[in-house]
Amino acid sequence: MNWSEKTVLITGGTGSFGKKFAQIVLAEYRPKKLIILSRDELKQFDMRSAGFDGPNVRYFLGDVRDKERLYRAFYNVDIVVHAAALKQVPTAEYNPFEAIKTNVLGAANVIDAAIDCGVERAIALSTDKAANPVNLYGATKLCSDKLFVAGNAYSATHPARMSVVRYGNVAGSRGSVIPLFLARRKTGTIPITDPRMTRFWITLEQGARFVIQCLETMHGGEIFVPKIPSMKLVQLAEAIAPECKLEIIGMRPGEKLHEVMIPSDVARHVVEYPEFFVIKPDFPWWEDGNWKGGRECADGFCYSSDTNDRWLTETEIWKIVEDLVPENTEVPIGS
Repeated sequence: MNWSEKTVLITGGTGSFGKKFAQIVLAEYRPKKLIILSRDELKQFDMRSAGFDGPNVRYFLGDVRDKERLYRAFYNVDIVVHAAALKQVPTAEYNPFEAIKTNVLGAANVIDAAIDCGVERAIALSTDKAANPVNLYGATKLCSDKLFVAGNAYSATHPARMSVVRYGNVAGSRGSVIPLFLARRKTGTIPITDPRMTRFWITLEQGARFVIQCLETMHGGEIFVPKIPSMKLVQLAEAIAPECKLEIIGMRPGEKLHEVMIPSDVARHVVEYPEFFVIKPDFPWWEDGNWKGGRECADGFCYSSDTNDRWLTETEIWKIVEDLVPENTEVPIGS
């Protein structure tokens, strides 16, 4: 794909992922135009002031809930990355209608606008919480995933092709547990919901580059799942604050002990590659030949954070934390 001929738009573009995606795309792929769409004018101002600017960069105020605004924003756009979402689990539980409006109806609006405006490729960011969801946030993202996969049939003869990228917890993103642990160091106590808890982990850099890779290889209808390591929350807390006491506070409503990115129920549709999995859509017209060279997963296969064969080492954990600590801040890492 020749990025220099493409106009790229990212919804939720002033978020953690949006900034990293913009940084990589502008520096290495140099698209004809990059449009940052978000609701917050201050965040757009801050992002522009931080150097995310140039003759090929545009900032567009808008909300994915507003379909008419999306139609205006998507005019002459070739590629859409849908990153806008309400993603705080407790917030979604307390404000369910708002989460549905943004995460479900907003996704439907993005799909309609992409199809009607002639967008070539649209990819939505998902989450491990969308697989066998136990909270509203996960349920809304599962709905969004289903909408984007089905959008390929819905688009009929239109050129738009849509796929999904599903990955685990992003280290250092807004709402991540790492900033919380760093902030709680000074209290001498780190809260842990359950000492057995495990999570998938991916950095912003890895997540953004994986999305770019998927944009270049997608056929439409796939859910891409990267192979990423797991980590025990206890290990993370001990790496960030080895001198602190761990306080077991119990699991919060809507929280899982372990995360699943590929449930066993869909194993028959999964193809494995060295660095990622592809969950193929269940379309009668979708050709299996779209993804050759992969290994069909065994019936009952499940990709879960507790049974993962890739785990972060102590050194890797310390490196992730060190990269997130602000400069000139003294934070002893490890014991």
